[in-house]
Amino acid sequence: MTYESIKKTIDFSKVYRKGKSYADRHLVMYVYPNNLGYSRLGLSISKKVGKSVVRNKVRRRIKEVFRHHYKSNGQYDIVIIARVRASEASYLDIKKSFRYLQKKAGI
Repeated sequence: MTYESIKKTIDFSKVYRKGKSYADRHLVMYVYPNNLGYSRLGLSISKKVGKSVVRNKVRRRIKEVFRHHYKSNGQYDIVIIARVRASEASYLDIKKSFRYLQKKAGI
């Protein structure tokens, strides 16, 4: 099982409109089932989170957590929005948030 990135605006919009959202203090997760045979991950990290170095650090941490748990993600389009608190969060905090939202979403 593999995963890809969501890159097109139309795909992001589809997940935002039709998907369900789940949130905690570090992340917001939108989930929408797809029929592609693999999961896709989209990341949205605002400039409010921090400068480019901080945003890229948060992005790398989220991607790494997703990579470790993508086998259990099924066939979904998942868009993750990082909140401002994610800039202060450690890798373990982001991992806990991701796992919590994953359980909440039932994936």
